[in-house]
Amino acid sequence: MAIFKRPALKAQSRKKREMPQGLWQKCPGCSEVVHEIELAQNQRVCPRCDYHFSQSAKERVENLLDPESFVERDSDLRSVDTLQFQGMASYKDRLKKYQDATGLTDAVLSGHGMIEGYKVAIAVMDFSFLAATMGSVVGERITRTIEYGTANRCAVVIVSASGGARMYEGMLSLMQMAKTSGALAKHACERLPYISVLTNPTTAGVMASFASLGDVILAEPKSMIGFAGPRVIKETTHQDLPERFQTAEFLEEHGLIDKIVHRKRLRGQISQFLSYFSTTQ
Repeated sequence: MAIFKRPALKAQSRKKREMPQGLWQKCPGCSEVVHEIELAQNQRVCPRCDYHFSQSAKERVENLLDPESFVERDSDLRSVDTLQFQGMASYKDRLKKYQDATGLTDAVLSGHGMIEGYKVAIAVMDFSFLAATMGSVVGERITRTIEYGTANRCAVVIVSASGGARMYEGMLSLMQMAKTSGALAKHACERLPYISVLTNPTTAGVMASFASLGDVILAEPKSMIGFAGPRVIKETTHQDLPERFQTAEFLEEHGLIDKIVHRKRLRGQISQFLSYFSTTQ
């Protein structure tokens, strides 16, 4: 019998090292894995293939406007569940979810600021908030942004990205198409410029209203732009669609878009147009 007992060694279970979520992004353009920090430093453009990832409204405002020049307006406006929409989740619950996730109160960030010294009224849509669908608050903020530009005799810049009208608000959502377009008509009567920037994707009611009414219409490369989706159109018309249908490149070739501009050159391009408009007013 042994005098000393051999101590039992408990095998420590080795914990698997988990990769923190959100540190890496797989590029849809080239399938390369890109670090989140590298993406952020490159304005969320893939450094390998120039694929343009989605960008938040706050990031766009920071990249487009002169430092510390942005003044937010109408942040107190809140969506109301007029229809008392009930589905898998209530409209109020969905709004709360996206407000917590994005830090925004709705799908557009609006206000005014400076672009290389030129004052602009600006509204930037954020696709991560309910697919940037246009409800009454989104339409009202954009309308007020246009009216501010008209009253202060400065250019209006709207960066669009949207899945269209917000079904949770029914007809109230569709009314925003006419309201925003009417505000732009008054802005045009004052001979003041409006620059529309289309990003991926810009579709449906937004594209059928203010997004397509710019004096100059710019788009980011390879953005999906149109009213209905290609599959819906193909099933409705029973015809084969042209190659690259509903891409920014296709629409530029057919005259709807004036110019496709890389995101890193967008600020300078808008500034160039503003300098031209300031000499022709």
